[in-house]
Amino acid sequence: MIDACGRKIDYVRISITDRCNLRCVYCMPENGVQSMQHSDILTYEEIMRLVRLMTQLGIRHVRITGGEPMARRGCLDLVDRIHRIPGIETIAMTTNGLLLSGCVSWAREAGLDAINVSLDTLNPETYRKMARGGDVRRVLAVIDEALELGMRVKINAVPVRGLNDKDLCELAALAWDRDICVRFIELMPVGCGAELQPIPSDEVRRMMEEAFGPAQEDVGKHGFGPAKYIRPRGFTGSIGLISPMSHEFCGECNRVRLTADGYLKLCLNHTAGLDLRAMMRGGADDDALLEALSGAIARKPRRHGFEEDIGDREVRRMNEIGG
Repeated sequence: MIDACGRKIDYVRISITDRCNLRCVYCMPENGVQSMQHSDILTYEEIMRLVRLMTQLGIRHVRITGGEPMARRGCLDLVDRIHRIPGIETIAMTTNGLLLSGCVSWAREAGLDAINVSLDTLNPETYRKMARGGDVRRVLAVIDEALELGMRVKINAVPVRGLNDKDLCELAALAWDRDICVRFIELMPVGCGAELQPIPSDEVRRMMEEAFGPAQEDVGKHGFGPAKYIRPRGFTGSIGLISPMSHEFCGECNRVRLTADGYLKLCLNHTAGLDLRAMMRGGADDDALLEALSGAIARKPRRHGFEEDIGDREVRRMNEIGG
């Protein structure tokens, strides 16, 4: 599927729940939020129907997200079912890792190729402060087990000034003797993130090179996202920098998002999209859905416009959109 800007759209991020077992400071308020009613979120059958249709439009890569996807019962059964759809080449999951403890082998057998683990620090106290719960040791155990089982592993960290800025180099060092990518994602002004102070990617890179020496650009294949990778001398893995604010990558964007309540989001910061739940529950047949999907994806916004006064700015929190 080629959109109006000439971008090849072959990747969908599917949120299967807005619920989460943590309350990360850039994602949700400390006291939580009112969760969606179960009847409001897509059933697994509805998700499967949409994935099958999207493969006809060229979608080849699926990422399961939340909230925390493992918080929804049957998550790994869904992974197994999507894995078996002809045309799907890879299926990955973004997770905080805690609910995967004891289930990593099952996830691998279900066809999960890769996990992106949200982990902002190795400091137990800072971890509890930023995630408002959880045990970092359990997360690290899940990472090690996934590596042993041959899964591709990335760590997603959000640098926030005054919270984990002193911990970033220690986190990056996980890639010294592990074949993983430790990725630092610039904080975006979405939901609770708008209240925090970001650390630009250029500053993060300077931190890395001061700690580990000059780093070479790592041009190897690391997935289907926008990260730019570097590899300091002696590192087994890589350090990734995702810079939506300081180094906009909209011209290379290859993804769309499906929210837990069935809304096709064309861009993280725009409300423009398509209410697929309403169409399916209103009786739309596959031909109608394909036509609507194709038309919507063709109109994917050119840019996110985070720092501009756009007319359809997204106001929902990340757990509602899909992490």
